Amino acid sequence: MNEVGLFIYLAGLIIGLGAVTVIDLHGFLGRKSKYWTQATIRTHKVTKPLIWLGITLAIIGGIMFYKNEPFRGIPMYHAIIAGVLILNGFFLSFVISPYLLEKEKEGKDKELLPETMQAKITISFIVSFSCWWSGVYLLAKFITEKIA
Repeated sequence: MNEVGLFIYLAGLIIGLGAVTVIDLHGFLGRKSKYWTQATIRTHKVTKPLIWLGITLAIIGGIMFYKNEPFRGIPMYHAIIAGVLILNGFFLSFVISPYLLEKEKEGKDKELLPETMQAKITISFIVSFSCWWSGVYLLAKFITEKIA
């Protein structure tokens, strides 16, 4: 096994999943709370770059870790998950984030988000959280199958 690749992969998963957990919990609490809506808007400025760092490290680490593996099964599933996370990240970075920053700029960051925006964020949360945790599970499965 490639220890350096695995280390970078794990670092990406830890950083990305940690940031996703923080912002998703903030977003969940912000659905009905003006306080948590404002906290979410402010927190996402820190978590967004951490999520991108996590995705980047996970991809680099995954490429290194799986370099001698055929591109099927778990390595292929990880690549698909990375693609979904990137698409989801684009949506969050270029649709949701500008909207939140504009709300803050207008001084409306304590207002609850409209139901339509909350629905989009909820779907994105489900996709994000599912992909990150699936990635962790698949890596654990791959490693345990290799050492068994």
